[in-house]
Order: sequence, then C-alpha cells, then structure tokens
Amino acid sequence: MSKNALADIKRRLDAHIGQKITLRASGGRKKTIERMGVLEETYPSVFTVKLDKEHNTVTRVSYSYADVLTATVEVLVMGNGSEEYIELRFVE
Repeated sequence: MSKNALADIKRRLDAHIGQKITLRASGGRKKTIERMGVLEETYPSVFTVKLDKEHNTVTRVSYSYADVLTATVEVLVMGNGSEEYIELRFVE
C-alpha cells in the first residue's frame, strides 16, 4: 500500500467535507451495507461520516483510507445542488 495513494484519497475526500455522501461497505458473506450521511471530518488515518438519524441507529461511523483503497468501502458524493453522484474510487 502506497502512502501517496492514501494521501491522495484523503486529499480527494477533504474537498467534499460537509457534503452528503453514500457509503457502500462490504458486510461480509456477500452482504453490502449502504449508509447515507454527511462527510464530517478527515483525520490522518480515518474519515468520519455523520449518518442520517431516520435511517440508522448509529449516529457516526469512521472508515480508514485503506478501506477505500482496497474497495472495501465505496464513497459516492452527492454533486453540488444536483442529483448526480460522483464516485470516489482509487485505481492504480
């Protein structure tokens, strides 16, 4: 895992702080968990998402940039004022 790749993912997420996102995470055994919320903060190793209260029992989740790099988590960012989604995926 390249440190530059992780820094690139963090930089790309930094540009979307405060925007609505959808997370698709692997739940194991062919299950996929989809959650919606707002990208709250990015830290050196992880990012946090404040989830919609009406759809989730948990209020906040965090994922590592390595999860995005390994495609364990897909991040879909809601475009500014539109219904179009921007998919953040890292491809080497």
